[in-house]
Amino acid sequence: MLVVVGTSNPIKVRAVENVLSKFFKVSVVMRKVPSEVLPQPVGLEMTIKGAVLRARNALNAEGEADLGIGIEAGLIPVPGTISGYMDQQFAAIADRQGRVTVGGGPAFEYPRSLVARVLGEGIEVGTAMDELTGIHELGQKQGAIGFFSKGRLNRTSLTEYAMLMALIPRLNEGMYFAQDRP
Repeated sequence: MLVVVGTSNPIKVRAVENVLSKFFKVSVVMRKVPSEVLPQPVGLEMTIKGAVLRARNALNAEGEADLGIGIEAGLIPVPGTISGYMDQQFAAIADRQGRVTVGGGPAFEYPRSLVARVLGEGIEVGTAMDELTGIHELGQKQGAIGFFSKGRLNRTSLTEYAMLMALIPRLNEGMYFAQDRP
């Protein structure tokens, strides 16, 4: 099975390959494709839309691909949190039958000062995190989650959770895609 991940981040590609190879014989390739949303998505709708559009664009970037994968992390408003926002990653899987499945990963909160910079200055979380930590391209290494969890969880694992959740309907096709079910 040929799978195209719509990204230029090798961490995301590794996570996709880690999950899919547990279930299928896959060849996973990376293609930079547009998400067609803001570089730093804010809100659930924009974040999921970015993942879905990346998945569709990835599928169309490679004529022989069986699946296109899009992964997008966004700032999601969450009442009752310290900053009012949490980071959550979503994965979308598009196939040649026109089906798209979506899954979300665990969410975590950024410090108020970082959220204020991202929303106020319009910069991406990755840029703000690089400046905050002094680690160049943190997002292509352990990610913000690796930094904030003191290395207990890294970006690869975080992405794997979202990917596995998007795969659930495909692992249980009869329950999710059966024509005679409501």
